[in-house]
Formats: sequence, structure tokens, C-alpha cells
Amino acid sequence: MRRTPSLTSLRLFMQVAQHGSFSETGRSANVSQPALSRTIRLLEEQLGVRLFDRNSRNVALTSAGEALLPIVERLTGDFDHAFSELAQNFAGSRGRVVIGALPSVAAGTLPAAIASFRELHPQVEIVLRDHLSGALFQAMEERQLDLAVTTPPDAGKFVFDPLMQDAMVLVVPAGGPLDTGKPARWRIFAEHPFIAMAPRSSVRALTDAAMLQANVAARALYDCTQLATVGALIEAGLGITALPESTLRMLHGGRIAARPLVDPVIERTIGVARLADRTLPPAAQRFLEHFLKVAR
Repeated sequence: MRRTPSLTSLRLFMQVAQHGSFSETGRSANVSQPALSRTIRLLEEQLGVRLFDRNSRNVALTSAGEALLPIVERLTGDFDHAFSELAQNFAGSRGRVVIGALPSVAAGTLPAAIASFRELHPQVEIVLRDHLSGALFQAMEERQLDLAVTTPPDAGKFVFDPLMQDAMVLVVPAGGPLDTGKPARWRIFAEHPFIAMAPRSSVRALTDAAMLQANVAARALYDCTQLATVGALIEAGLGITALPESTLRMLHGGRIAARPLVDPVIERTIGVARLADRTLPPAAQRFLEHFLKVAR
């Protein structure tokens, strides 16, 4: 073999072999017959063999042509299949999306959005990782996540699309003396043990800021990373806490009760964050558009 032939010339060879005709191949491939003849002649020169025996009426494969044809059929089939899959990846209908989320979101609005997206794009693999906000932003910087449903970032490295406001509420044991249903002031945490979330959590940042604003000095107890732990401590009568209203579904509803918190009223913003200097993979861009649509 003197030179590797082009895929175009191999395709034309395959069509001539399948049609058994240069004129029919020229019509179907929209190639003039002189150009087609030149292509086949050049291919034969490149391979150093004759591929067709032909006269004015008939075209037949030589033994070299018969050996080449199944190889070309396999090569072009593999090529077409690979680029078909690639086109689906480019269109966002195939691929892998890695989503990070706060635990309350991962157990709340996100599963339904993933389910509806999977109905539209069943060949897209979705990976969900729930973490506290600090870990989510670190994972995005390390490119372990495509996007994260979380609170707003501090730094300018991220793009953030806000979705909802989530009010902080007082969480107390159900049926206890603090279960009045009435709004409570933040100073209540100076009078009762305060069960706190971990320092790196978005909830802890909100409670610390609210207590500073309300001029309340409360000793943080336990520093929990899991909402289930917070709920169990409250149920055991070990203290009270402040949580975003959206997190209540993760606690035992019949064993805890919630009251609005005022003076000040504190809300957290939940939205979707992604790296500003990174182009999302097509499937991740598709999911982002879908989630923003269904969540708003």
C-alpha cells in the first residue's frame, strides 16, 4: 500500500461495489462519472491493486476488491456509529451530568426534576452528590461537579442563577412548652440550648449572622453535619435550633414543630451555581436549562 486512502474514496468504492454500476453510483452520490472514475483509479493506485474488472456493460469486483469490501463496510459502519453517538453527545441527548446539591435540595425539589429530565433524555447518566455548601464549591473548583444547587457563592469564580427564597424557622420538640405556633425572636436562643449545624454549612452562616444582627450570644452545641442528627437531638429534648423551612421534610414531622423567626426575618437564597470560566458539557447545559424551567 503506497498511501492510506481517504474515507470518501473508500465510501465511493463501496457504493460502486454495492450498485455494480459507475453510473448508478454517480447519480446516488451526486458525483460526475469522470470524477468517480478518477477517484477509483486513484484508490487503485494508492493500494497498488486493481479493484474492479469493468467493460462497457459490467462492473465486477476483483479478488482484491472482494477482500477490501467487508473491511470498508466495517470501517464506514464504525465511523458512522461513532459520529452518530458523538452528535448525540453534542446535542446533549447522551452523556454524563454530575450534580451537587445541599442535602435539603437533594431530598426536596431535585429528584422530581431529575426524573422528568430522564424521561426526556433517557440516555443521559445523572450522578447526584449531596454535600454542605463549602464542599460543593470546592468540588466545582476541582471540576468534580458540573453544577451545584446551593446558596450563593462569595467569590466571583461562579455564575449563580437564583431560584427561591427559604425562610429560617425555629425548630422545637412537638407538644413541648415552646410549641406555640407563634413567631419567635432570635433572642430565644440565649434562653435555651442551641443545637448548631457544622461551621462550614450554609445554615450555620445564616444563624451566626442572624444572632449577630439580633445581638444574641448563644453557645453552639454539637456542630452537626446531618439534619437527621439535629432532629434526633431536638426530639430528645437536648435543645432547639433554627433551620431553613425547606429542610423540615427531612425531619420526623410528628416529633418536631416549627415557628416563624422574626427580629430579624432571615432567608437564604437557593439557586444553581457553576464555574464562570468553564463551558458546560452539552448534557449538563441541557439539565441546567431543564431544572431552571421546572424549579421556577
